Amino acid sequence: MATLMLISIIAMAQMQDPVHFSVSQKQVSPSEVDVIFTGRIDKGWHVYSTGLPDDGPISATLTSEASEGAKVDGKLKAQGNEINHFDNLFGMKLRYFENSVTFVQRYKLTAEKYHIKGFLEYGACNDQNCLPPTQVEFDFTGTGTPDKAAAEEKKSEDEKVDEKAEDAAKDDPAALEKAKADSLAELAKADSLAALAALADMDSTELKGLWTPVIDELQKFNGDTGKNRSLFYIFLMGFLGGLVALFTPCVWPIIPMTVSFFLKRSKDDKKKGIRDAIMYGISIIVIYLALGLLITALFGASSLNALATNAVFNIFFFLLLVVFALSFFGWFEIRLPSKWSNAVDSKAGNTSGLLSIFLMAFTLTLVSFSCTGPIIGFLLVEVSTQGSIIGPALGMFGFALALALPFTLFALFPTWLKQAPKSGSWMNTIKVVLGFIELAFALKFFSVADLAYGWRLLDREVFLALWIVIFGLMGAYLLGWLRFQSDEPLPVAMSEMGEPCGEKAKPVLCIMLGMCSLAFALYMVPGLWGAPCKAVSAFAPPMSTQDFNLYKANEVRAQFTDYEQGMAVAKAQGKPVMIDFTGFGCVNCRKMEAAVWTDPSVAEKLTNDYVLISLFVDDKTPLPEQIEITENGQKRTLRTIGDKWSYLQRSKFGANAQPFYVALDNEGHVLGKSYSYDEDISKYMEFLNQGLENYQK
Repeated sequence: MATLMLISIIAMAQMQDPVHFSVSQKQVSPSEVDVIFTGRIDKGWHVYSTGLPDDGPISATLTSEASEGAKVDGKLKAQGNEINHFDNLFGMKLRYFENSVTFVQRYKLTAEKYHIKGFLEYGACNDQNCLPPTQVEFDFTGTGTPDKAAAEEKKSEDEKVDEKAEDAAKDDPAALEKAKADSLAELAKADSLAALAALADMDSTELKGLWTPVIDELQKFNGDTGKNRSLFYIFLMGFLGGLVALFTPCVWPIIPMTVSFFLKRSKDDKKKGIRDAIMYGISIIVIYLALGLLITALFGASSLNALATNAVFNIFFFLLLVVFALSFFGWFEIRLPSKWSNAVDSKAGNTSGLLSIFLMAFTLTLVSFSCTGPIIGFLLVEVSTQGSIIGPALGMFGFALALALPFTLFALFPTWLKQAPKSGSWMNTIKVVLGFIELAFALKFFSVADLAYGWRLLDREVFLALWIVIFGLMGAYLLGWLRFQSDEPLPVAMSEMGEPCGEKAKPVLCIMLGMCSLAFALYMVPGLWGAPCKAVSAFAPPMSTQDFNLYKANEVRAQFTDYEQGMAVAKAQGKPVMIDFTGFGCVNCRKMEAAVWTDPSVAEKLTNDYVLISLFVDDKTPLPEQIEITENGQKRTLRTIGDKWSYLQRSKFGANAQPFYVALDNEGHVLGKSYSYDEDISKYMEFLNQGLENYQK
C-alpha cells in the first residue's frame, strides 16, 4: 500500500493538469441544443483555437459518436479573448486562448427524444512543454420539438445510405462479406503484438512487461535533484551577486565606517556593539528578502515561467540590461532621489533601538543603489525566467546574506578591518567587467524575442560575432589595452599596495582573466562558419538560424515510431532504447531536434549507440480496435495511435508533457533520469552517456 501511495505521489508530481474543462448542455430553443465546454486555463498555458492548418498545432475539434434524434448544426465555435501570434517555427499565424475559453457545438433536434454523445479534443502548450491531445467526453439525453427541416434532411441522408448499401449488395452479394474478410485480415496484420512476437521471438509475457510502470525506478534516478539543484543554483547566483556588489565603490568603503560606528557607539559595552552590527546585517537580509517576496507575490510561479520566452518581456529585459551595462561603463549613474536617503538617514538619527538600526540598513540600500541596482536587476531577470515561485525570494536572500556577512564578521573580529584591502580604482574595474557581462546576456534575451517574431536580426553568426567583440574588448580592458573615462590613473606607489587593476598595476589576476576572456572570444570564432561551440549553445540561437555553415548537418531521424516494434529490434541488436515522446505540433520538440540533435556528438550516439523510437502523441491514425482503459478511477477510450502513446507515457512513466526523453533497457526498465526541454547540449550528452553506462553494467 505504501508503495502504491508513493507511486501515486510521484506520478502526480510529474503529471500536469493545467486546463480544467466542464461540459454542460443548454436548450437554446425548443428545437436546438448547445453543448458547452467551459475551460479554465492555468497561467503560462494556452489552448489552441479551432480550424488551424493541418501542419500546425492541435486544433480544437468535436467528434460526435452518437446523435440519435439530433443533428450537428454548423462547426464548433470558440468564444473568448482569442490571441493571434505568428510562430516562426511553424511559419504561420496561430490562434489560441489564455486564462479561459469556451467551445460551443450546436445540435438541431430531429426527433422528440434525443441522445448525443462524443468528445472535444484540444491541444495545450506553455513555453516549455506541450500536452498530448486531450479529450473531454460528453453524453446527454433529453426531449424537445423536432426541427422539420433538420428532420427531413436527416431522413433523406439515412435513405441515401441505405440505398447505397442495397445497391452494393444487389450488384455483388459477396461484396460486403469480402470487404469484412479483408478488413479482418488487415486488423490481424496490424496486430503489432502478434507480429512482433514472431519477429523477435518475444512471448506475450515479455510484451506485457514492456508496459509495466517504472515510475518508482525513474524517481530514484530523478529524485528531487533537479529541483534542489535549481534552487541551489538560484541561491548561489544570488550569493555570488552579493559578493560582487561588496567590491563596488558604493558598498565596500561603507563597511569599515559602519562597523567602526557601531563599535564606538558602544565602546563601553563591546557585546552591545557586536549585537548591533549583527542586527544591522540581519536588517539588510530582511530588506532584500522582502523585495524578493514582493516580486514573487506580484508575478507568481506561472507568470515567472512565462517570462522565459515571452517576446515583450524579453525585449524589456534586453533594454534593461543594456541600460545597466552603460551605467557600469560610466556613461551615467543610476541614482535614487537623494532626498529619500537623506530622509531615512535623518529618521535613523532621531530614533533609537532596533528601529534606528533597521533605518540605517535601509539608508545603505538607498545609497548603494547605483552599484547594487544593476546587479539586483540582472539577478531578478535571470531568476524570474527559472519559473520557481520562491526563486526571487531565494535569490535575494543569497544576495543579502553575502552583502551582510562582512558587517557581521568585521564586528566579531575588528582586527580584520586592518587587513582588508583599501578602496581604490580596482572597484571601478569590477564595475566595467560587470558591464561587459550584462551586455552579453542582454543579447540572449533579445535573441528570444527575435526568434519569436521571426525578425532574423540576430541569427546565430550575428550573435556569436557580437559576443566575440564583447569578450574580446573585455579581455583587452583587463589587460590594460582599453580604458574608460571612469578609469583613473593610479600612482606608482599604489601598485605596491596590491591594487588589482590600475593603469600601471597589472597583477596576475587581471592578466589571467584577460587571457581567459580573449581565449573565449577566439573559441567562438569557428562558430561563425557553423562549428557547434557547445559552451555557448544554451545562449546562442539554434543552428537552424545559421546562414553560412561549412559543417555537415547531422539530421537525426527515429528508426521506429512504434514502441513494441522498436523494443523488439533493440533486443535483437543488443542495444539500449531511447524513447522520444513527441508531437507533430510540439514546438519545443522541434527546437530540441534543431538545436541539440544536430550536434555531431549527440547525432552519433543517437544513431549508432541507441535504437531511437519517436512516439507521436498527436498521431490521429485510428487504432485497429479501440481500447477501453480505466485511469484514475474513470473509464477512457483510446481511439488513435496518439492516444495509445500518450497513455503509455502516463501509465509507465508518470508524465504527460512533451518533449520527454527516457532511456530503457531491452526489458523496458529505465537506465537513468528522464530529460525534458533543455537545449544545453552538454547536459543532453550527460543524459545519453548515463543511459549507455548503465546499460553496459
